[in-house]
Amino acid sequence: MKLYVTVKSLGKRKNVLTRLAIELQVNPTTLRELITEVVLMNVQKLNDKQQNTALIPFLTRAEIEERGENGKVGFGSVYNEQIPELAKAVETALLAFEDGLYKVFIREEGISHLESPLKLMEEDEIVFIRFTMLAGGLW
Repeated sequence: MKLYVTVKSLGKRKNVLTRLAIELQVNPTTLRELITEVVLMNVQKLNDKQQNTALIPFLTRAEIEERGENGKVGFGSVYNEQIPELAKAVETALLAFEDGLYKVFIREEGISHLESPLKLMEEDEIVFIRFTMLAGGLW
């Protein structure tokens, strides 16, 4: 199932929203299953990225321009060599949702419960909005 995911962090100054196409192997029937599938997919991408590092990293001119348009030019290096635990990553993502650290919208409709039934269709738009906590204060 092909879906489009947009992630926005409200604390970021730049208003860049990146719409990514993802391919899920299963059709999730609840928000819990959707979050689990997205986390599993991202952990797998991280594992693949850790294993496929170049000995001498370099960027082409096109890559530099593309990354400059997105606001960050870098090699995409992964400095933490620890392999993430799938179960722990899923548990953390679900707890973060329950604690209100991010919201999920499907077809512009907010989903508020992990066990909410989903009726996803091919090429649906999913938006994750991550909230940023304010720290400190102005004195």
